[in-house]
Amino acid sequence: MNSVCVVTGISAGIGKAAAVALAQRGVQVVGVVRNAERGRAAVQEIRDRVPAAEVDLLVADLSVLDEVRQLAEQIHSRYDHLDVLLHNAGVALYRRETTVDGYERMFATNHLAPYLLSRLLIDRLEAAGSKPARVISVSSQAHRQVRRIPWDDLQSERSYSAIRAYNLSKLANVLFVRALAERLDRQAVVANAVSPGFVRTELNRGATVPFRIFFTLVRPLQRNPETGADTPVWAATSPQAAAVTGSYFEKRRPAKTNPLASDRDAAERMWVASAELCGLTP
Repeated sequence: MNSVCVVTGISAGIGKAAAVALAQRGVQVVGVVRNAERGRAAVQEIRDRVPAAEVDLLVADLSVLDEVRQLAEQIHSRYDHLDVLLHNAGVALYRRETTVDGYERMFATNHLAPYLLSRLLIDRLEAAGSKPARVISVSSQAHRQVRRIPWDDLQSERSYSAIRAYNLSKLANVLFVRALAERLDRQAVVANAVSPGFVRTELNRGATVPFRIFFTLVRPLQRNPETGADTPVWAATSPQAAAVTGSYFEKRRPAKTNPLASDRDAAERMWVASAELCGLTP
């Protein structure tokens, strides 16, 4: 069977760079985008760069749970197995926004979407042609900045800070793979989180003036998307990464996490809370 990799957020940045790198390795890429026009342009660019690329395109707004469910149904209808599920899509917002489900948009897009999509596609991952299949969540070094998990305010309704909300969503990514790894047969599916580093992408295109000034000043320090995609692609393809589960990587190496990310009770509590928000049983 051909190796099949779902990559969310391929229209630009790390996602597009990862799709190119995977296509160069002969992997069939199933790219997920929110905007169909930008997605088609990205697919054309990938095919221009890798003429033999096999790229499928699916459209879904991952902040909307019903669209995540519909995406899972489309994948089920088209593919009898998945070798890799690479959760790359994410947002950084500077004012609090809510989704149609009533959830804070960063938490919904960056965490609940990967959580729900993974749970809905476990059967396809367990049917992978190569063993083990892999679930990879693109987190961030920013997850280490969280000092306390606001269990009574995960949606930032009482108090909102763009930085705190983003960092919390990235910590949730690490907690998610830890809890998922506990539930899976590591011979069948492994789950890990990765950091791409400080990358120059479109993630901060909606930044407020002070943040735009900051990102302009630090631009020379930022990595390009191709460099940022290196560790996610390594986690998706390397034999070394297939031997590890429930871990967090930076620059292809296991890296220090927030102490909260190592708390098994916190991982379990986030899993249960996420299940309830997604309408699933834990």
